[in-house]
Amino acid sequence: MQGLVYQSRPELRSPVLIAAFEGWNDAADAATGAVDYLRASWNGAVFASIEPEEFFDFQVVRPRVRLTESGIREVTWPKTEFVHAEVAGAGRDAVLLHGIEPSMRWPTFCTLVLDIVNTFRVEMVVTLGALLAGRPHTRPTRVTGTASTPQIAQRYGLATPRYEGPIGITGVLMDAARRADIPSVGLWAWVPHYVQGSPSPKASLGLVQRLGSLLDFRLDLTDLERRTRAYEERINEAVASDPDIAATVRELERQADAEDLEEIPSGDELAAEVERFLREQPRGDR
Repeated sequence: MQGLVYQSRPELRSPVLIAAFEGWNDAADAATGAVDYLRASWNGAVFASIEPEEFFDFQVVRPRVRLTESGIREVTWPKTEFVHAEVAGAGRDAVLLHGIEPSMRWPTFCTLVLDIVNTFRVEMVVTLGALLAGRPHTRPTRVTGTASTPQIAQRYGLATPRYEGPIGITGVLMDAARRADIPSVGLWAWVPHYVQGSPSPKASLGLVQRLGSLLDFRLDLTDLERRTRAYEERINEAVASDPDIAATVRELERQADAEDLEEIPSGDELAAEVERFLREQPRGDR
């Protein structure tokens, strides 16, 4: 399809598409950070991209210039790349989509994404996002999930869609997948509003963990957990030096603890979690 550029056409096994976009949907770079971590962990390789000219206002999303090793100035344009990767132990592959939220022609943009979905027989679309919220950094990252239909939400134990209002490209892509009868799920990490200026590996970790649980993927989180600990230490130091922010964090902790106490999982949820845990154990340890 015009607008798609292929570097290769890999053979994929029962793939799932995992997409994240810089911009409105990506507080603290948490969603794109999660996709980038998966790409590095799975040794993913770019196989296709979307040409940017039809979808970006370059006065809003400007191209960048860089110097090559030989000292030549080279212009780089906004990228929307598709990466394929084998998911170890899962018996299936992943297509990772990392892009920037387009400035225009969203329906056409989503048509190109769905062309990849149909060409490679992608079985499910998962979008990742992050939003600023009143959740303190001292508590586990809250990750909420929704689905394109109530039936899919029930299948994966997610919230039934109820939101009405403005949406980003992830919501439009989920709707396009729904219209094409492709199951789609969206995961959103809550990022503390007082740390919005820096990337949040902790929120990325929350998304990756929830994604692994959703798709039954075994993921190596060692490096992301290490970066999360360093991130929390930096935030703790900054909060300790500002009495006003420290007071805000204490109040958010009180609210978060009260909310968490009210959210007791159902028996079905607990049973599903136990079953998932047992599947992950070596056979001799069961």
